[in-house]
Amino acid sequence: MDYFYGPGRNHLFVPGPVNIPESVLRAMNRNNEDYRSPAIPAMTKTLLEDVKKIFKTTSGTPFIIPTTGTGAWESALTNTLSPGDRTVSFLIGQFSLLWIDQQKRLGFNVDVVESDWGQGANLDILASKLAEDTAHTIKAVCIVHNETATGVTNNLAKVRKILDDYRHPALFLVDGVSSICALDFRMDEWGVDVALTGSQKALSLPTGMGIVCASPKALVASETAKSVRVFFDWKDYLKFYKLGTFWPYTPSIQLLYGLREALDLLFEEGLDNVIARHARLGNATRLAVEAWGLKNCTQKEEWFSDTVTAVLVPPYIDSAEIVRRGWKRYNLSLGFGS
Repeated sequence: MDYFYGPGRNHLFVPGPVNIPESVLRAMNRNNEDYRSPAIPAMTKTLLEDVKKIFKTTSGTPFIIPTTGTGAWESALTNTLSPGDRTVSFLIGQFSLLWIDQQKRLGFNVDVVESDWGQGANLDILASKLAEDTAHTIKAVCIVHNETATGVTNNLAKVRKILDDYRHPALFLVDGVSSICALDFRMDEWGVDVALTGSQKALSLPTGMGIVCASPKALVASETAKSVRVFFDWKDYLKFYKLGTFWPYTPSIQLLYGLREALDLLFEEGLDNVIARHARLGNATRLAVEAWGLKNCTQKEEWFSDTVTAVLVPPYIDSAEIVRRGWKRYNLSLGFGS
């Protein structure tokens, strides 16, 4: 029999979704409620304020959308850009590839900068493209902060410095799905215009909540962006923010209570302490991989991720067999990187 149902809980060692803390599970164990009642808008107001803290922003406007990270991508793009707009996007792994595919399907003119998988974004090429773009045809720079498939972390501060050095007005859009709440992320300091994450990664929640944060510059861009958008339109959310009811569409009540508990856990430990803990454990994992005689997919230390370690399986070993054996013998789930 191919399926194995071992005693106890399956242990997740995939990049996401991740294991959910018991207190978060308990917080979500409740019946449905009327999301127009006084209780849910009151909780939502505190959630929106506290969500800004995980992005390290005071000026950003957050949107908690009942969707996945893919929906959060679409929200970031369609609210700030128009069909035909030129974007620069970096292909460094499977998830950056999927975001690029989405950009193309939405009708943007995508300028792809490709690196070997295991390498970070080629920022020298970004600099040359910005230097040549005196007419400012590049409307957005799109980058995955932490490429989940390869365990590569990009230097966002350097991206902002390059944009500033060339005084380029392009929007700075960042996928932080596998980084925010676990890696150092500074939206205001790094001048990020749209940042996004998903509930199933470092927030340790079930899948189903895309969290987007937009800078004042991004909100201005959204007023003239001509991309078609309905479900992901920020204007609908802003309208209901003013009304004090917050939700243009039905949210998941259970996820909202889970988010409240997840944020409380993060703030109790301290966000900087959480980031430091991931750094310690990430380094320990890399040392263990090295001690096993295996190689990290990430090719340089400057790109090492503290949330995802992608291990290169020797060519004489079937990686699918490793995953299958882990599931059947140890009741744990391992993920394929690519």
